[in-house]
Amino acid sequence: MINGFEDVQKLGKANLDLALKSFGELSKGMQSIALEMADYSKRSFEEGAATAEKLAGAKSLDKAFEIQSDYVKRSYEGFVAQATKVGELYVDLTKEAYKPLEGAVATNGK
Repeated sequence: MINGFEDVQKLGKANLDLALKSFGELSKGMQSIALEMADYSKRSFEEGAATAEKLAGAKSLDKAFEIQSDYVKRSYEGFVAQATKVGELYVDLTKEAYKPLEGAVATNGK
């Protein structure tokens, strides 16, 4: 009876350790994503402010249209690149958070 209790206690501790390790990986991944999004927001704001400044100094409607078109193109390309990068970060996050649990799932599945 005592051995059974000790085994259950060891199993509980092992599972808690796995959960904590997985949570740690999840935390690191979310922090990386948050930092990446903050950097992107800052870059976008700065680029928008610079474009507004250029537009204010435009001498003709054609030049203003050119500045705006260039900004829209760069913004779209930047957004697509950022979305791809964040998507990859989420995939990496999922893989890293699952790694500590792989052994437990494989063992319990048999």
